[in-house]
Amino acid sequence: MLKWAVIFLVIALIAGALGFSGVAGTAAAMAKILFGIFLVICAIFFVLAMMVVPK
Repeated sequence: MLKWAVIFLVIALIAGALGFSGVAGTAAAMAKILFGIFLVICAIFFVLAMMVVPK
């Protein structure tokens, strides 16, 4: 998921540099959404890992 967020970020940067504002805005929004989902999943797994009691 993080890989896709970085890919959309690169697409947004390139499209922004070339003047395609619509494409850049859409790609930036997708990168933000995917990065947010990545952070939520990462936090859930971190909490689950902390709840495991070693024997």
